[in-house]
Amino acid sequence: MSITTRTGDEGSTALMYGRRVSKDSPRVEAYGEVDELNACLGLARAHSSKEGKMLIETIQRALVGLMGELAVAREDLFRYEKDGYARIKDEDLYLLDREIAALEKAAPKAKGWSTPGGSLTGAALALARTVCRRAERGVWKLESKEGKVRNLIPKYLNRLSDLLWLLERSSDTKKTKSKKIRKS
Repeated sequence: MSITTRTGDEGSTALMYGRRVSKDSPRVEAYGEVDELNACLGLARAHSSKEGKMLIETIQRALVGLMGELAVAREDLFRYEKDGYARIKDEDLYLLDREIAALEKAAPKAKGWSTPGGSLTGAALALARTVCRRAERGVWKLESKEGKVRNLIPKYLNRLSDLLWLLERSSDTKKTKSKKIRKS
């Protein structure tokens, strides 16, 4: 079976369970932004330490469930649940909260804005953070245009962007501690 179906050539796409929607629908935008976030996290994971790789992969797996839930029309959510597909859980949010607390405890207090690019890992995490913020806005747009989105979804994305900022900062601090900045 080919990946090319040609059914989207006229500007529509299928959600899970076959309902057709416009490719510019808020639902398609929201799950597409989460998909883009997951790809950015893949880049960050490829350049991370062993511990970082494990954490990021855990987050990516949670995002697959989140994205899957967004890719289902409200009318079909009962089928999604009945079929046992992955969904974001409270435990996924608690993991982010624990990681945030540990990083905040270990890091000095932040002063001002950070400038991405202190390391390749840090830059990838900064990109993931900005895409995460956009994905969160996309979920809120979906909520306002089409109705109830499970509260845990935007909460998870909000917390994830905080964690990504801390991970970026931690990564860049480790890389630049020994470097001195020369002033011209």
